Amino acid sequence: MKVLSVVGARPNFMKIAPIIKAFKECRGVKHVLVHTGQHYDTKMSKLFFDELNIPKPDVNLAVRSGNRTKQINEMIGKLQKVMAKHKPDLVIVVGDVNSTLAGSLVAAKMDIPLAHVEAGLRSFDNTMPEEINRVMSDGLADILFTTCQDANKHLIREGILQRRIFFEGNVMIDALKANQKKASKSQVLRKLKLKDKDYVLVTLHRPENVDKKQTLIKVFNILGELQEKMTVVFPVHPRTQKSITRYIGQKRLKRMKNIKMIAPLGYLDFLHLMTKAKVVVTDSGGVQEETTVLKVPCLTVRNNTERPVTIKEGTNQLVGLRKKRILDAVDKIIMKKPSKSRIPKFWDGKTANRIVKVLTRLNKEGGLKL
Repeated sequence: MKVLSVVGARPNFMKIAPIIKAFKECRGVKHVLVHTGQHYDTKMSKLFFDELNIPKPDVNLAVRSGNRTKQINEMIGKLQKVMAKHKPDLVIVVGDVNSTLAGSLVAAKMDIPLAHVEAGLRSFDNTMPEEINRVMSDGLADILFTTCQDANKHLIREGILQRRIFFEGNVMIDALKANQKKASKSQVLRKLKLKDKDYVLVTLHRPENVDKKQTLIKVFNILGELQEKMTVVFPVHPRTQKSITRYIGQKRLKRMKNIKMIAPLGYLDFLHLMTKAKVVVTDSGGVQEETTVLKVPCLTVRNNTERPVTIKEGTNQLVGLRKKRILDAVDKIIMKKPSKSRIPKFWDGKTANRIVKVLTRLNKEGGLKL
């Protein structure tokens, strides 16, 4: 079986790493890794490949950033040539980024069996580009691997045949569990002069939170009050940095003495920082999952989430960009008010092995096109 995987952004790298490892342990499988170049700088791409022991991509399309539609169109054109050359028996896409959708469209148009890992997640908010990518990729996929029972229900409701859906767990958690020991040796707390459970970790990158001036000012009003309660550590995404430079004055930033605004971190340093945080404030999907497994309180600065299992079973709370709600939640966490949480089913670090077993079995049975 010849498998071609398409990745492009930081979350993809974490999800594909355990799958590549599982394929290596499987006889008779040739794996081709294609990096679209969607995330391309050292902190957002190369460092992740190095830390997660992902082999150098067999193909790098070097598409880079830009207008979403233009970016996807460029990816499609280049992926068509790559798939025509390699003639894979199966294409795998992971997550919900532009690279996911481009890979799905090309595989479907070329009549190549398509597997979507992390299928069925829904925010029911079409203003999110990721939601469109998810829904379209799921509609095109022949094999859909889900992380939770909610995802199965969404897919069935949308008319996806039950035989195409496989609830095997969360590969993001495979990466986390495989790297926890290595991450524990990180010196990031010492470098930043931080103490265990004595800081708030903040990650914000979604357009609705960082692209508009008034919204970003609101964010910094909240951060200004948060830093009076506890040190705030804020690894700044490149997208967010552009808006901060444009809309937030240096004088204001200098007055916020208890905020450490730092460059994006590698996976291991970030995992250690997240593990040792008192609370995480984020708009990231993956961080909601990771904090659930780490049992670190998480406040999601969005009005919806495609990962409700992290609220029902995990440590996550949906707080929106509401200052009082965020500050009240942080106060409760500081006062150590416990909340019940458990780790969702199959978030056990063994998902990639289960996925590869399903794919090799289907291939032997001649059924990759379900």
